[in-house]
Amino acid sequence: MFTNQEISELNEATKRVRRNIIKMIYNAKSGHPGGSLSGADILTVLYKKCLNIPSNWDKSPDFDSRDRFILSKGHASPLLYAILAEQGFIEESELMTFRKINSKLQGHPSRGYIAGVEASTGSLGHGLSLGCGMAIGLKLNNCSSRVVVYLGDGELQEGSCWEAFMEASHRKLNNLIAIVDRNRLQIDGSTEDVMAIGDASEKIKSFGWNTVEIDGHNYNEIYEAFEKSKKSDKPFAIIANTIKGKGVSFMENQAGWHGKAPNDEQYEKALAELN
Repeated sequence: MFTNQEISELNEATKRVRRNIIKMIYNAKSGHPGGSLSGADILTVLYKKCLNIPSNWDKSPDFDSRDRFILSKGHASPLLYAILAEQGFIEESELMTFRKINSKLQGHPSRGYIAGVEASTGSLGHGLSLGCGMAIGLKLNNCSSRVVVYLGDGELQEGSCWEAFMEASHRKLNNLIAIVDRNRLQIDGSTEDVMAIGDASEKIKSFGWNTVEIDGHNYNEIYEAFEKSKKSDKPFAIIANTIKGKGVSFMENQAGWHGKAPNDEQYEKALAELN
């Protein structure tokens, strides 16, 4: 359990992450705010309290033993860039180059340009397969590092995800953790209307994984789920129930905010709420 001081620090960090998400998308006049905002609490806890990632990246002698994080839902790149800035991998001023010509911060993250980005993602359904490959490689190298793959729930409509779930179970990849952002909305509306996912936890469990379902905005639940994953004898899935657009009242639970930028008035209102 986090102390009151730790909760306060996480709250402040999460607010900064959400504010930077809004600033990036507003400045670029394009991007995906809904699914970026929904994951801010999760990634803040992961990067601040859970993942073993060296602050000086590949300059660290422990670089090869780092944990790997894959943003499978690559359109939520503002979330990843904001947390990488929070951790010092990106200058905060550089965030305002998001989606600009010649910027390193493209609409979907690209490996090789930014410290902290492990994989080029954005074509949905591929991240978990990449994670399987990394997890297999780590085991072959007798490395105890973990691979964390962050997926959108609409992404689970891709068949390649289920092949990866099956592969991970078959290979006994207990160093692989999947986190599903279960905000129940995608670009065309409710996930259950577009193609029902149903009980994601039970479905993934039936593929041979251990699973847990949490409130994706509760810091303690996020942390405890990750700690539980460390003791798993199977690949582990965390189903995080979240609110799309979390933190900005007029974006919350609105599918229309999946992929559009706020106008001037909406931008000011969003920042006011996040302050």
